[in-house]
Amino acid sequence: MTSHAEQPVSRSPRSGGRPSPDGVPLLRRVVPPPVAAKVPEVILLFWVVKILTTAGGEATSDYLKTWGNLGGGGTEVALFVIGFALQFGTRRYRAWAYWSFAYAIAILGTGVSDFLHLDVHISYAGTTLLWAVVLVAIFLVWHRVEGTLSIHSITTQRRECFYWATVFATFALGTALGDFTATALGLGYLASGILFGIVILIPAVAWWKLHLNAVAAFWCAYVVTRPLGASFADYISKPPTTSGIGFGDGPTAMVFTIAVAVAVVYLTIARPDIQPDGAARHDRGRPPVPGADPPASRQGGPGVNHSAGGRRVDRGLPREA
Repeated sequence: MTSHAEQPVSRSPRSGGRPSPDGVPLLRRVVPPPVAAKVPEVILLFWVVKILTTAGGEATSDYLKTWGNLGGGGTEVALFVIGFALQFGTRRYRAWAYWSFAYAIAILGTGVSDFLHLDVHISYAGTTLLWAVVLVAIFLVWHRVEGTLSIHSITTQRRECFYWATVFATFALGTALGDFTATALGLGYLASGILFGIVILIPAVAWWKLHLNAVAAFWCAYVVTRPLGASFADYISKPPTTSGIGFGDGPTAMVFTIAVAVAVVYLTIARPDIQPDGAARHDRGRPPVPGADPPASRQGGPGVNHSAGGRRVDRGLPREA
């Protein structure tokens, strides 16, 4: 428990340089403020675990639907609350807390998106457009308030709230988009998975060869991980009559949950995804140019992370996010 005076402050470029609190009034009364970055460094394993959580979240949510809106939906909300408490109760990035909340959001985001389609009867095209608008709105507000969308800036409660709101919107959007291509467009789950497997390479190549802004490349790829993982999960779990192989939602959810758990245990022990201190220090204040990346000399060159006790860790896509 900390007082308002103990909250970190920053100088907003839109307030004439006057200090402004970075805590969220309700949260700062019950959970401590961060003392370091609250999200992982972007390495190859980050993308692997992210795709596993999207697949597991899809299958788990579909399985929970068999419990009905009250039982299944109530369970999804309970998992979300538990994950929220774990993540916001930590003061720095912890792999088990971060991925527990990410998995809970994957489940609830799927459930909310499916509820809008199945119960509110909004078409897949409509839910895709709806969540796309929500996501763009979050990005605009986040950037206007904080001046950056970089994950190396997630060192305050307010930025963490923006980050997780964005994550939720990407999960819901990805669910709707994957169902739209597989069902409304008639591609089927496997073809949709292959399609998004190709699409996710576009921001990677654009960042690598065409100098696309790293923050933009990161979020473009992040959105696509959802329909990519969910499409393959549906292909594995759904019956052949709906273009799947019929493994079942429950068994599929269990397999992916175990895979995520194994990966998170490794991350917790080996800690290759801890952000370097320099990255967090760079973004703790607003950059001189909104959304600007740190100089290349600070980054240590593309594709290399010098965190985790000085060990070189090959990154996945992309470096600065």
